[in-house]
Amino acid sequence: MTTPHAEQATNVLPHEPEKATLEGRNKVLGFWLFLGGEAVLFGTLFATFLTLRNQVADGPSASELFSLPITAAATFILLISSLTSVFAVQALHRGNRSSLAKWLGITVLLGLAFLVLEIYEFSEYMHEGYSMTTSAFSSAFYTLVGFHGAHVLFGILWISVIIGQLYKKGLTVVTAPKVYVSAMYWHFIDVVWVFIFTVVYLLGKVVD
Repeated sequence: MTTPHAEQATNVLPHEPEKATLEGRNKVLGFWLFLGGEAVLFGTLFATFLTLRNQVADGPSASELFSLPITAAATFILLISSLTSVFAVQALHRGNRSSLAKWLGITVLLGLAFLVLEIYEFSEYMHEGYSMTTSAFSSAFYTLVGFHGAHVLFGILWISVIIGQLYKKGLTVVTAPKVYVSAMYWHFIDVVWVFIFTVVYLLGKVVD
């Protein structure tokens, strides 16, 4: 039975509400351009890492240092969070605010779990004396992986603010583009992490 407070808004919101207004379409287009710049930036960091990956000085090599079970668990968590953000966008298109907020909240929790594992990984390396200044390799590693971690933290804070706006302002053609571009951002940092896991960790374990 439908109540006055029902969250279904399909009779009010247009199809693809994130693109229903000129402002919304401009936000989506502008964010694609932003992600293009981010891709170039991460590409530069990847190129730097690959150039310096063998410059280990007196520190351990990647194959000696990395623990794949931890990073594999972090990768699995982040990939699941990408799926939950897909469910959030589906709820957006259905106009279901409560379901949307739920899936965004789960995405945030998974992002936090990923960060906890990454912080634990870094703390273990630091405990072993492997710091930012140990070698050129360590500097490139901490810069690339840490920069990605900062993006994950930003995404968590951003999505958390959007959840608050959904409860305060509702799901409208104004808030819908914010949800959509935040999901785009989250997918982007997930894709970047897949490259990090492959190039930094997997290749690091098999190629000295």
